[in-house]
Amino acid sequence: MAKQARAIRTRRAILEAAARVFDEHDYQAATITEILRTAGVTKGALYFHFQSKEDLAHGVLTEQTARPTVPPRTCRAQELVDVVLLHGYRLQSDPMVRAGVRLSLHEVGHRPDGRGPFDPWVDIVRDLLEAAKARGELLSHVDIAASAEVLVGGFAGVQSMSETASRYRDLDRRAAALLRHLLPSIVIPSVLASLDLAEDRGARVFAELPGPAAPGAPASDVSAPGPSAPDVTVPAPPAPCDAQVTT
Repeated sequence: MAKQARAIRTRRAILEAAARVFDEHDYQAATITEILRTAGVTKGALYFHFQSKEDLAHGVLTEQTARPTVPPRTCRAQELVDVVLLHGYRLQSDPMVRAGVRLSLHEVGHRPDGRGPFDPWVDIVRDLLEAAKARGELLSHVDIAASAEVLVGGFAGVQSMSETASRYRDLDRRAAALLRHLLPSIVIPSVLASLDLAEDRGARVFAELPGPAAPGAPASDVSAPGPSAPDVTVPAPPAPCDAQVTT
């Protein structure tokens, strides 16, 4: 058991180191030597867990997607908001997520079925919009597929702008502004009025996730760009939809 626990810790240290190096230098410029130095492990230990740099990159992508998700909300429009703003918060605070985003835009992010890096996000948003539509939360004219692509594309745009302008430090503001501009054309007014679109919503949703062992906990390296996790003690209450919504 002790050996197994040590192996798990070593693998985790290697993945965290790889994420930091991929985040700082991107996939092409990252080297195994730099990852070894950052992780503080031997070459033998690294190759015991990962066969190549590409294998490491896939490990980071897998780890990123294993982050805890937003708890289900009665109001599916709020759940959609929370998914978007939580992802923005993680880009600010979690090197594993930042590295995953970088990697997904390279060849390592393309899947064997030919789907691109944004397709899984479009699927997630489309499913949430379908659920919101089923609860009567959306305007009658809304095209679910088109709205999902616009939301994902819009977030990709503000994410890119934020990375260039501030290394994600202002992404919470930009993401909240994006939702405030797009959701009025998607969500019925009574539901829209009930949504929590505050800039700090992502941080408060993060506080709802499982305690100290939550894999999404921000790393402690002060050299990592973006703000560290704020001292959030009050979880975000699930914002209920307006009582006028029909089910």
